[in-house]
Amino acid sequence: MAELPETRGYGRMSRRLHWIVAAAVVPMILAGLVMTTEGLPRALGNALFLFHKNLGVILVPVILLRLVWRLTHPAPPLPDPMPRWQRIAARLSHGALYALLVILPVSGFVRVRAGGFPIELLDALGAGPWLAKSETLANAAQALHHRAGILLILVVAIHVAAAAHHALIRRDGVWQRMWPPGGPGRAV
Repeated sequence: MAELPETRGYGRMSRRLHWIVAAAVVPMILAGLVMTTEGLPRALGNALFLFHKNLGVILVPVILLRLVWRLTHPAPPLPDPMPRWQRIAARLSHGALYALLVILPVSGFVRVRAGGFPIELLDALGAGPWLAKSETLANAAQALHHRAGILLILVVAIHVAAAAHHALIRRDGVWQRMWPPGGPGRAV
C-alpha cells in the first residue's frame, strides 16, 4: 500500500476534531440507548441522563468548531480512481453526519428545556432556560431527537463500514487521510 503525499491527508486539527467528536458521540449514543431501556434501575437511568445532557453541552462548541473548521479547510481530494457513486455517497454521508450533529443537540436541548427539566452544566453557568415549558414542543423535540439518533447510528455505521472497506479491501488511501489523529498531514 502506497503512502499518501502529505498534502492529500487531512490536517492535524481536522483529524483531532474528527476523533474528539467520534470519541464523544459513541458514548452519547450508548448512553442514549441504555438510559431509555425499560426496567433500568432509576439511579442508573438518572446518571446516564445527567451524563448524556451535560456531555451534549460540552460537545456543542466542539461540533461548532468542527463545522467552522471544515467550512474553512476543505477536504483533501479523494484518490483516483474512485467511482462517481462513492464520491456522491461520501458527500451525502458527511453532510448527513454534520446535519445530525447539529440537529441532535438542538432537539435534545429543546426537549429538556421545554419539558421543564434542568441541564445542570448550563444551570451552573447561569444560563436561563431560554424556553418556556411546553409539553407539545417537548414531545415534538423528543420525537425528532429519537429519529435523528436512529439516523445517526445508521450513518455512523455506514461511515465506519466505508472506512473499513477503504482500509482493508480497497487500500486506496482514504483511511489514511483521517488516521491517525495526530499523524502526518498538513501543519494546521
